[in-house]
Amino acid sequence: MKAIIISRYGAPEVLTTTELPDPIPAEGEILVRVKAFGLNHAETYMRSGQWGEVAQVTGIEAAGVVADDPAGRLAPGTAVVAIMGGMGRTRNGAYAELVTVPAGNVVPVETGLDWTDLAAVPEVYATAWMTLHDNLALEPGRTVLVRGATSALGQAAVNIAADLGATVIATTRSQQNAALLEKIGAAQVLIDDGKLADQIHAHGRSVDAVLDLVGNSVLRDSLATVRPRGSVCQAGFLGGLAPVADFNPIADLPSGVQLSFFGSFTLGTPDFPLSSIPFSDLIAKAEADVFHAKPVRTFAFDEIVRAHEVMESGTAGGKMTVAVG
Repeated sequence: MKAIIISRYGAPEVLTTTELPDPIPAEGEILVRVKAFGLNHAETYMRSGQWGEVAQVTGIEAAGVVADDPAGRLAPGTAVVAIMGGMGRTRNGAYAELVTVPAGNVVPVETGLDWTDLAAVPEVYATAWMTLHDNLALEPGRTVLVRGATSALGQAAVNIAADLGATVIATTRSQQNAALLEKIGAAQVLIDDGKLADQIHAHGRSVDAVLDLVGNSVLRDSLATVRPRGSVCQAGFLGGLAPVADFNPIADLPSGVQLSFFGSFTLGTPDFPLSSIPFSDLIAKAEADVFHAKPVRTFAFDEIVRAHEVMESGTAGGKMTVAVG
């Protein structure tokens, strides 16, 4: 099979196309013929070596068809999406024509979406759905602040929260992104200057929940934006991986505010089964344009170096995907 490998840890040009033996699914695995895969910032950290030693083939999500299911649960040719399950971390991932995935991380789908459009949905919409519904227990009529809303995950969260009937406050670092965020469901857009709590209080807003995708660099400020007995979920690291300096829960956690974390690498595990996520509904809403989930850019397989360059530049403006074959 043709695959893209991390030839050594480093900049985007270390990604090299080569031939590898076709993988053979073990018991409890499904072999997927990849038609397209989504691009995720996690893959830049894997490629660069910042997350230590990882699999030779990166890629944490794929859209394709079943090539072989030893258990016979899914027939060959069944359209599926696959996410996580160690892909790209502890096992070869989706940057290839074929990938083996734990059966619990594969979901059959029915859709009229193109493969490259379908590949834009699984990871970000599953993660957004889990953070909003599970960690934050968001309900219609509540107000949620999505910090880092112009990212692919942020846009998915705005889509889902607005569709749920919540009032969405979205943040961006650039005023030019405001129109996009309003189009996909934000009731208000704030320019993130690192001091959102001051802006929220100045506007007299009460925020029930915060989905923080910027991460440690703004955690204290995110905690200060939410009302007493509100919730903050950290689910991203757009602001970098450096830890919060001298974090002291007694001093830094407001009384009654709940802080949680969600790592999408847990998706498909017994504690966070994919069966708990309404993939058919999410994909149907993407197909009907209820969710603005279409990728902002699609690359060919041999354009992977350029794709990573764009992803690292921070100029993508949303989800990007790669066509395979």
